[in-house]
Amino acid sequence: MLDQAFEALKKYDYGTPISELQGIEDAMVAAHGDPAVRQDLEQRLIAALGSEISRDAKDYVCRKLAGIGTPAAVPALSKLLPSETNSHLARHALERIPGPEAAAALMTAARQLSGKLKIGAIGSLGARGDSSSVATLASLLNDADPAVARSAALSLGLIGGSEAAAVLISARQNGTGEKNSVIDALLECAESLLSSKQTADAKAIYESLSGDQQPRLIRLAATRGLLACSARTAAS
Repeated sequence: MLDQAFEALKKYDYGTPISELQGIEDAMVAAHGDPAVRQDLEQRLIAALGSEISRDAKDYVCRKLAGIGTPAAVPALSKLLPSETNSHLARHALERIPGPEAAAALMTAARQLSGKLKIGAIGSLGARGDSSSVATLASLLNDADPAVARSAALSLGLIGGSEAAAVLISARQNGTGEKNSVIDALLECAESLLSSKQTADAKAIYESLSGDQQPRLIRLAATRGLLACSARTAAS
């Protein structure tokens, strides 16, 4: 049945009954409890991704690799990253595949691609939340494209933690990056630091954003953050 499903995948397109791919669906379920099934299915999906199949079929394969993919799938997915048509399909899987290989592929794309594809790769690094991406994102904060710089700042905010916070603090002090995005990202970092009980570091960020020179909404967010820091300190 699995062989038949992969034969059907070669002709799969929008409107094709999903029932024709039921063998793959069944193997996906079995793969979660059987490493051998998982490895075999992943290799079949990787091979399919490198073949001449429709965009909808590639979409289907990428979604399945997002569920069971390992570093073995990264090279095949990486080949799709420069494609206007398929890049977001590959990113969907790479965001979810654990390990440094997937992060490295996205970092390479973030450095080498341009325009929307570059911004997409940057966003995927933020979605992964992997601190190994901080240095790459830091290098993009002063990109000539304001949209790239903004995306890099926001992804650093999503990653959070002390390393990303240090980069954003430095960017704010040096006037690097898109100002409002850096501030928004700093607030995200402060929240992550507070959640991880790094209250003093979070408080320092909130205090730096609570001055009268800041826009009203930023001051309000910083004030709420300072109150949360006080409550966390009192409870500890």
